[in-house]
Amino acid sequence: MVAELLALSLVSLSAIFFVVDPFAAVPFFLVMTRNDGPAKRRETALRASLTAGLVLATFAVGGAWIFRLLGISLAAFKIAGGVVLLLLAVDMIRTQPSRTRITETEVEAGADKEDVAIVPLAMPLLAGPGSIATVVVLMARAREGAWWHSVTVLGAIGVTAGLSYLVLAGAARIERVLGRTGLAILERAAGLLLVAVAVQFMLDGLVEGLPRLLPAV
Repeated sequence: MVAELLALSLVSLSAIFFVVDPFAAVPFFLVMTRNDGPAKRRETALRASLTAGLVLATFAVGGAWIFRLLGISLAAFKIAGGVVLLLLAVDMIRTQPSRTRITETEVEAGADKEDVAIVPLAMPLLAGPGSIATVVVLMARAREGAWWHSVTVLGAIGVTAGLSYLVLAGAARIERVLGRTGLAILERAAGLLLVAVAVQFMLDGLVEGLPRLLPAV
């Protein structure tokens, strides 16, 4: 049980952390908080990370119920989520700002706002369509097993929120140490992993959905 718990925790944490990808948010964070002092930046990072974690936890717990209410099957959502993740991952591999995560208009609007912690930092930069899709699918998988499987997903969300705060709070130092080249390498590595996650989501959705579409043999 301990080995299974560790394995599930590692899978959930790696998938959620790499799709949230706080390192990719560092340049945007620095632009939006360029007129703020260190204390203000830490406060903004804390509120953004907490809000993102709360949003992801809410969708993880209630996402499947919402989709059932709307008549959307989990299989269809897995395929759709996989497509969104794939688009995001391809942009990450190409080290291009992904419109799936945030647009230039949102960045410019955020730079002019007095408070950017909730919008656009928490949403959609950290808790965007890709990360929401990821936690919903992971929670759906977890509910197929023991009750504590779901706890690993929620725990991974909490750890990701904490790590996001550390990354954003130290954004200026991280950019100095890693530079644009180091951040680009991290983004490419995360993008490669997300491609595999996206393909797996789509395969799972097809396996679950095709039997409903094909006539019984």
